[in-house]
Amino acid sequence: MKNKDWWKEEALGTPKMITEAPGPRSIEMHERTTRYMKGLSSQVKLFPVCFDKGYGITLTDVDGNRYLDFSSGIYVTSLGHCHPRVSEAIAYWAKRLMNIHDFTTPIKEKLMEKLASVLPKGLNAVQLYSDGTTAVEAAIRAARAITGKHEFISAYRDFHGKTMGSVSCAQMFRSDVLSYGPTRVSGFYMVPRPDPYRPVWKKPDGSIDTDAYIAFYETFIREATVGNVAAFVMEPVQGWGGSIFPPDDFFPKLRLLCNKYNILLYDDEVLAGMGRTGEWLTLDHWHVVPDIVTFGKSFGNGFPVTAMIVKEENGSALEKISASSSYGGNPMACAAALASMEVIEEEGLLENVRKVGKYFMERMKKMKAAHPILGDVKGKGFLLGIELVKDKATKEPFDEAGRLVYQKAFRKGLAWVPAGHILRMSPPLIMDEKYAGMGMDIIEESITEVEKEFGYR
Repeated sequence: MKNKDWWKEEALGTPKMITEAPGPRSIEMHERTTRYMKGLSSQVKLFPVCFDKGYGITLTDVDGNRYLDFSSGIYVTSLGHCHPRVSEAIAYWAKRLMNIHDFTTPIKEKLMEKLASVLPKGLNAVQLYSDGTTAVEAAIRAARAITGKHEFISAYRDFHGKTMGSVSCAQMFRSDVLSYGPTRVSGFYMVPRPDPYRPVWKKPDGSIDTDAYIAFYETFIREATVGNVAAFVMEPVQGWGGSIFPPDDFFPKLRLLCNKYNILLYDDEVLAGMGRTGEWLTLDHWHVVPDIVTFGKSFGNGFPVTAMIVKEENGSALEKISASSSYGGNPMACAAALASMEVIEEEGLLENVRKVGKYFMERMKKMKAAHPILGDVKGKGFLLGIELVKDKATKEPFDEAGRLVYQKAFRKGLAWVPAGHILRMSPPLIMDEKYAGMGMDIIEESITEVEKEFGYR
């Protein structure tokens, strides 16, 4: 795809709202659908719009309203909706060979070579799946096969999926939903992870004390486990938790702790990987190489394809766990993933993410200084968050304001992601500074309106 501006003509005039949103056709179709479809996400419940078309950085609903996309289908369509290069690659194999279990195909061979070329040296033993939680479950089984150990430590408010093992690595009780189960699977433990805005342990000057977290983990391993910890399971940045990045020294120190106790470092990059933060792996920012990594979401730019990868010397473990699956690595999936990776390289999207990501952070810092309910801003590249609080001194979360800002901005033509009192932004990696500014204008305008409603202005 030589023309990296393929999406710009369609984006002209976006956003364009011709009815009050959600519009009448959206409401009608949503009501008819939800007679049968249950268990919808919070973003759909808060704004039940019915989308009909997506192209580049725009989404169009059935009433003809056109939205600027700040969600990428919740971190999925990172190259923009219906990128021609990816769509053509999928269509070619959809007409030629759709599934042949885990036999080798020419497109799979090319994908393996491409993955090995962008990942840290030696991190190249791969298996492919069709969804993130399946890849996580495979990673858990692989960690046990590699180490002969059975325990896992993960972090508060990380998210790793919705099946038994992946759920046991994450928060199981939430106030807005019933528990994911009566108990966590035996051998799964959780610890606090560093949040610079809400630190559990602080230095005398009030800044976050990363060493105290690591010291606690070491005590936890000795006192709370039975000494059979296979892996630390960590998101490099918390996505569902609200775009929360750790201090820069956290993962290098966690890597050293894992080495000390012969524990694997499992980096779950299903949400954050494949360029969203400006690197192939988010851990690349801190020059840390994990023992296991999982990719998903944007890996195939919307086509269901995910990956679980371990170091070459541990590749035999994938044979022990019968790692293949019915749909993983089918030719269409491999074509989508390969085309997506080639687009990232050929269109210079990592550099674009770094460049426009700096604009995002500068803009959000100015907003933080100007708005009384804006407690914190966080992000790297195109993985961003705005935390709303009732009072900057107490940092009390402002969930109601979060819901209202989300809805107001959506009505103005911004499709994006809520997370309670933390507003999340994950624009397509192709977005330029012009449209980034337009989106932030909508968000800031919506924040100002909510502040007036609650008497802050």
